[in-house]
Amino acid sequence: METQENKVIFSAIQPTGTFTLGNYIGAVRNWVNIQDEYRCIYAIADLHAITVKQEPAKLRQHTLEAFALLMACGIDPEKSVMFIQSHNKCHAEMNWILSCSAQFGELSRMTQFKAKSEKHPDDINAGLFTYPVLMAGDILLYQADLVPIGDDQKQHLELARNIAQRFNQKYGELFKIPDPYIPKVGARIKSLQDPTKKMSKSDENPNSCILILDDKDTVIRKFKRAVTDSDTVVRYAEGKDGINNLMSIYSAVTGKGYDEIEREFEGKGYGDFKLAVGEAVADSLEPVRTKFAELMNDKAYLKEVYTNGVQAAERISRKTMTKAYRKVGFVDCP
Repeated sequence: METQENKVIFSAIQPTGTFTLGNYIGAVRNWVNIQDEYRCIYAIADLHAITVKQEPAKLRQHTLEAFALLMACGIDPEKSVMFIQSHNKCHAEMNWILSCSAQFGELSRMTQFKAKSEKHPDDINAGLFTYPVLMAGDILLYQADLVPIGDDQKQHLELARNIAQRFNQKYGELFKIPDPYIPKVGARIKSLQDPTKKMSKSDENPNSCILILDDKDTVIRKFKRAVTDSDTVVRYAEGKDGINNLMSIYSAVTGKGYDEIEREFEGKGYGDFKLAVGEAVADSLEPVRTKFAELMNDKAYLKEVYTNGVQAAERISRKTMTKAYRKVGFVDCP
């Protein structure tokens, strides 16, 4: 009987520069917390990254930084399989197999393709259209039971499930049908300048976003400039999007509930609260910044970790890949 400890969780993150506080609290920190509960496989999705224009040198640097950041945040290569996606050729191979089980109509309805096409109208390439199939392959290669997702990825996981079911019906059972993994806790972090939007490093206003490698002074300065409202009371309520966002962040880094936070800042103004949030966030990120600097100064160790990681990933995924080749009728590879 399958237990929680041997269920597989797969997740990947693109190497698009430093993670935001939203990435950290909403995703990566949860990845760390589940390492002792599941068999976790984590990848840096550099194949996905080239669906939009990249400077090769920057992509290489960002990929290494993203790998080091995962480790600095607490992903342990002794507990989890962690690797760079392009190092495992099974991903590109499975992409083709599954492309032949994906329908043009369902890909054309993917909302992220529409959004990215509008954002990059000069480069609407085939990879941008089909990368949800690559994402499906990422998941199905490892027979993942669960996939951590946010609201913007529900459609992609549903596509992966549809493709897996279609393949299984056509060729016989092979792929597990993955389910979404919804963390028990995890605040949805919003922009500091427009708390109705998700925090994003692509925002034109640099004060809207906390990067987890920002130094303490920068973090505090950004929080001091955070948008609030005309009220003066620190309380979680409808219509107080700015304060609600700051309370969510403070709760996430201190573990305090909203009632406790309201009592802590009773009689105090927004200035005191924003300073406290900034200091709490900066202090919580200090170990990450320190560990990241150590790792980036030891490229030989990083290479050893991602080499061992891809060897483990390849051993797992090649079994699925070999079975898929036989299922579709390919002659056994000599």
